[in-house]
Amino acid sequence: MSSKSIIKSKFLTYEQKVIALAREAENSLNVLNISEEVQNFRNEGIICDLFEGNAPYRPRYIVPDYNVFVKNGSSFLGLNPPEDLDELLNDLLILYKHVPSITSFPVFIGRLDELIDPYLENVDDQYAYRAIKRFLLHIDRTISDSFCHANIGPKYLRATKIILEVEKELQNTVPNLTIIIAEDSPKEMIVQALDSAMVASKPSFAHHEIFKGEFGPDYAIASCYNGLYIGGGSYTLTRLNLHFLAKKAKDTSDFLTRWLPLGVDLMIEYMDERVRFLVDESNFLESSFLVKEGLVDKNKFTAMFGMFGLAEAVNLFMSKDERFGHDDSADNLGEKIMDTLDSLVKQHSNPYLKGTNGKYLLHAQVGIDSDKESSPGCRIPIGEEPDILDHIQQASRFHKYFPSGVGDIFQFEPTYRDNIDALYDILKGSFNDGMRYISFYASDSDVVRISGYLVKKSEIEKLRKGQAVLKDTTELGLGAADNLKVMERKIRK
Repeated sequence: MSSKSIIKSKFLTYEQKVIALAREAENSLNVLNISEEVQNFRNEGIICDLFEGNAPYRPRYIVPDYNVFVKNGSSFLGLNPPEDLDELLNDLLILYKHVPSITSFPVFIGRLDELIDPYLENVDDQYAYRAIKRFLLHIDRTISDSFCHANIGPKYLRATKIILEVEKELQNTVPNLTIIIAEDSPKEMIVQALDSAMVASKPSFAHHEIFKGEFGPDYAIASCYNGLYIGGGSYTLTRLNLHFLAKKAKDTSDFLTRWLPLGVDLMIEYMDERVRFLVDESNFLESSFLVKEGLVDKNKFTAMFGMFGLAEAVNLFMSKDERFGHDDSADNLGEKIMDTLDSLVKQHSNPYLKGTNGKYLLHAQVGIDSDKESSPGCRIPIGEEPDILDHIQQASRFHKYFPSGVGDIFQFEPTYRDNIDALYDILKGSFNDGMRYISFYASDSDVVRISGYLVKKSEIEKLRKGQAVLKDTTELGLGAADNLKVMERKIRK
């Protein structure tokens, strides 16, 4: 959209217009040194920066250490450490207004149950429920972007239980919510979370032992399902379209030995330049009070090497009867591609990425609303899903490659609400198989998981009729419904 069309729009809210106009202003600049080869791949849709803009002036994802804030308060914001539940929730809401990201809203708002639980000591359940409900309602109505993410678990705290009860009642799209499941997490907590997921389409479920093994205990799930260090974040997320890249190859060998290494080299070149400008020239790290007060540490930042379209890339090189997700030879080629990609990315070292010793982290990118020919990450294309057991076993083969995020989504018929134990068995089985992240929802829920974010079906219909809606991600959901066919996922019966 041009600046004039943004201003004249009848379906954008005032806040959405301000953000869109800021994006237009940023994109009027050209400050990055981009080679002709890189630009050609960008023009062809092989390299995509996910609308990060031409002049990076803030990290794509910031993951503050909210425990530091709770302990010390903030001199910049003039806040003392909170002394009771009301002060805690109020102060967090103030801080969230000052946590930027690529969306202009915070993509991580904390491990909420750990933050809240110590302040429930002298508060009865009824008061706590009302206070937390007001807090979460405020977040939904003021953070108008569904990439805002909160975490709970792996301990079953009093606050964990109340948050799940409130989220099931509210059925809001913000914040997105992940519950971290450890080997010793009680079944009662998991069952309550599954019950909420079948009504409100959240939380999603993260495998604690896998994430902890890669990041240590101080990690967060942010934005869609991104694994990042608490106190750090990700400077950038750029993605490589394996499907479009594979179209350039004459055969599998040509793809693996020529085109995939070239694609990785050019994307790393582009990512290196984005990171360099952000760290050396934007002065974000020098100017932000989040850094000065210890909520954010440049030594905990990484950057994410995204990929998508694996299924279509594999299918290009197979016969029509050998399909990704249905044939061992196709899935074996998928693993071979991922082994090669993983090795190529790990060979590079970027001096600015202190959090991961210079290494970019692989990320299975969830897709964007304009994608039409390439499936998210390493997922089986919608409309081709096998039976759920085969689907989980196939997906589990690929989760090991993606420390910074991968996930699979399963839609169930509503009768599963009366059989939560079956979902519990599916969840435990998927984790035993090596899945790191999984999401469930019911086919009749108004809140639906588009990819890594949530949108209401009712809001999509309003937007389709030309009415303004509060969440800017509803427009992304509308595009994903039309182009990615996310409303047509197989219903598990």
